[in-house]
Amino acid sequence: MAGHSKWANIQHRKGRQDEKRGKVWTRVIREITVAARQGGGDPAMNPRLRLAMDKAKAANMPADRVKYNIDKATGNADGSHYEEIRYEGYGIGGAAVIVDCMTDNRVRTVAEVRHAFSKYGGNLGTEGSVAFQFKHCGLVVLAPGACEDRVMELALEAGADDVVTGEDGSIEVITAPTAFEAVRDALVASGLEPAVAEVTMRPENTVSITGDDAARMQKLLDVIEDLDDVQDVFHNAEINP
Repeated sequence: MAGHSKWANIQHRKGRQDEKRGKVWTRVIREITVAARQGGGDPAMNPRLRLAMDKAKAANMPADRVKYNIDKATGNADGSHYEEIRYEGYGIGGAAVIVDCMTDNRVRTVAEVRHAFSKYGGNLGTEGSVAFQFKHCGLVVLAPGACEDRVMELALEAGADDVVTGEDGSIEVITAPTAFEAVRDALVASGLEPAVAEVTMRPENTVSITGDDAARMQKLLDVIEDLDDVQDVFHNAEINP
């Protein structure tokens, strides 16, 4: 199936993550802590913890630090107890934005998120105001140049729901969250290394934003992503400067 191009946005996002390696570590540690506390410290029995450990490996976090945070979470050691909160809102041009946070101070977090939206041209919405525009799913993105037929055969055989080819040749493999690991591992085992592999909120449709509006939208997203309590930001903006 033909689809829109996301490659430039994906590359920008990866570049931003590489620039902020220390912040990535902080976010991964929070995810490991919550995953281990909720589902136990055995990654074989805890899919969410496995994914968090994959993120830690991708961020080059030392294994002993990963183990320390799992032990701390499951041992009920003293420390911060984070709760997960999701905020929904609108960016430039009515683009939908979801902000997932982990915080030990809900009042502080909502104030910071609301301020970021209002100062940089967005609006914080109510619960459920934009989430219906996204699908919770596994997503594997392959860089332009991969063979679409081969990807489709491998992915569908491993349990993927759909394969979408972008206008620039990048390929998105969409799975149910429960099938994500099997599909990703099948592609990797066949020599197809993903540029992105994650369980995410994928927009059902996108909003194209260009020119000055594109710069304003990117600024809004950057400011939100820089907030200490923010774990992930999902949006349906296709930013074309």
